[in-house]
Amino acid sequence: MLKESLVAAGAAMLLIGGCEKAGRETANPEQTRQAAAPTVKLVTLDPGHFHAALVQKRMYPEVSSRVHIYAPEGADLQMHLKRIEGFNTREKNPTKWESEIYTGPDFLERMLADKPGNVVVLAGNNSRKTEYILKSVQAGLNVLADKPMAISAKDYELLKQAFEVAKEKGVLLYDIMTERYEITTMLQRELSRFPEVYGEQELGSPDDPAVTKESVHHFCKLVDGKPLQRPEWYYDTDQQGEAIVDVTTHLTDLVQWEVFPDTTLDMKDVQMISARVWPTPITFEQYQLNTSAKEWPEYLKKKLDKDGVLQCAANGEFTYRLKDVCAKISVLWNFQPPKDGGDTHYSLMRGTRSSLIIEQGEAEGYKPVLYVEPRRVPGVKKDDIAAALTKAMRKINEKWPGVSFTPHETGFRIDIPQPYYNGHESHFGQVTEKYLSFLKNGNMPEWEVPNMLVKYGTLMQALEMAHKE
Repeated sequence: MLKESLVAAGAAMLLIGGCEKAGRETANPEQTRQAAAPTVKLVTLDPGHFHAALVQKRMYPEVSSRVHIYAPEGADLQMHLKRIEGFNTREKNPTKWESEIYTGPDFLERMLADKPGNVVVLAGNNSRKTEYILKSVQAGLNVLADKPMAISAKDYELLKQAFEVAKEKGVLLYDIMTERYEITTMLQRELSRFPEVYGEQELGSPDDPAVTKESVHHFCKLVDGKPLQRPEWYYDTDQQGEAIVDVTTHLTDLVQWEVFPDTTLDMKDVQMISARVWPTPITFEQYQLNTSAKEWPEYLKKKLDKDGVLQCAANGEFTYRLKDVCAKISVLWNFQPPKDGGDTHYSLMRGTRSSLIIEQGEAEGYKPVLYVEPRRVPGVKKDDIAAALTKAMRKINEKWPGVSFTPHETGFRIDIPQPYYNGHESHFGQVTEKYLSFLKNGNMPEWEVPNMLVKYGTLMQALEMAHKE
């Protein structure tokens, strides 16, 4: 039976969300020391995606170093443990995680019975993720889940139920939105709040959306400086989910977060206009390179074309209105990036005075760069936008010292000091820190839960429409 040493009786303890609260303040130094002991205990459930490990890429003062892992035995678990070991043994700032593992076939039931921690971390095969979420919150456990939390209409209904149960139980359910912590995205959102720079938000049209988010990803790439090995099931959209309900989770979240900051949204605010999906062809040689599989698994054989090539439903896009603002979201998956390249992101927000554009192509060295392009309309002059930016930078520098701007052929380039580019993998730590602050406070901003439901509801509408057309 899994065991964990507990704080000595009589010590003051604060167990967050859904756990006991006991003890009282004391002047005893030993009790004071124990009272400051970590109050968050992680449980990692069925880790099958490298994002599960990235939550543990760094240590947190309020989180116990001992993590309980419940999972079936197999390659997914072994890759997860290898990544944790890599963090523990790296030369610079090594972590000190201890893993206590249970691998019985009843791993889910055992975790729910044992409840050795108070926060369940979920990142893996998406076919059971929503079930895991619901059963965890029903057991009174907080949940920090990788996206997507739902990949089908059936899952979405379970997710809505899970949020209701979480509210009843007083626990916090949250998904890991790392892109909110990318510096050019944060500054794009911030600059849109300066009317003299941005003006008012344009509404756009289906043929010319006022907000566009495009993301290009790759199956085979480097993570933490090493070639990424995907699980075999990752290429099965019945288990991973189609791209239109996977990576688009981030982009849909950013539309809501940037265009309507701190605003509670409702599904009545969403009008789906068009949606489509299309495949990425994957040869067996590519599949083998990325998964080390010796043959196609049975569940993928039915998805091979006449030439034995997998037609993976990895690409999707949709156009919709959110509170009358027309937005377009696109996600493409290629097998490998170009030489010296990587995943890319394009983001447009168009105001009445300027457009805020993030480019991450070859011209930018595949590093995201934020541009401010004055609108070519009456009443807008480049010199006026420059003056407005100068004024805005004084405010922005209070939070991000050193950020500035320089003239560019289409307007202005926002110059960002290198330390602010901390990388996608580091964003998991930032999300976790934010979640820990929610746990400490006992709540989240009132708009977070409604907007998560709107986000996944939007994706379900897009999925339904894409398969009707």
